[in-house]
Amino acid sequence: MAKVHPLLTSNSSDRDDASCSNNRYMTSKRETFTIWMKSLVMQGNGCTTFDENGEVVYRIDNYDNKHSNEVYLMDLRGKLLFTVCEKKVFSFRRWEGYRSNNIGANKPLFRVKKCFRSILGNKESSYQVTMRSDSNCYSLERLNGKSTAFRIMDNNGRVVAEAKRKQSSSGVVFGDDVLTLVVEPHVDHSFIMALVTVYGLIRNQL
Repeated sequence: MAKVHPLLTSNSSDRDDASCSNNRYMTSKRETFTIWMKSLVMQGNGCTTFDENGEVVYRIDNYDNKHSNEVYLMDLRGKLLFTVCEKKVFSFRRWEGYRSNNIGANKPLFRVKKCFRSILGNKESSYQVTMRSDSNCYSLERLNGKSTAFRIMDNNGRVVAEAKRKQSSSGVVFGDDVLTLVVEPHVDHSFIMALVTVYGLIRNQL
């Protein structure tokens, strides 16, 4: 039986060399994560993210709640990193992300809203991510129609992260609730995980 998370060998010196700053969520090398859209708490609603060593680095625990309009992204020890809220304006959905739980005290760090663009005559779902602090923006695009695969691009069109259904080394394809997430160097993967959280809300998986 294939395991959800990979078990790749890596020594600590490689990890130390990869660190490019005091930001523990950003390194100078490409990072690969395994995302399981389940909580480790009784395999309930939520999300668990493993690093390349099979260690849990991020988690969301919704317990018995699903289709929540407010979820909390935490690290392994339960430190709150982001609060992501779903809002409804008339019949339209949008999402806001806050550092920790500073809702009401500050403007959200980012906002996500749906947009559409035509690619080769087909409508593909695309979501615009606008940031509070500067003029940078990102886009979150679902790939291949109803597929679970998606990518995140910066305002220069560069792919900074991409997720697709996980496949084991023996060729076993996991269910659509298990993804491989690749994050490019010098990108804050905690922020990427906040956008993954939004994607989970979009797909009603959280």
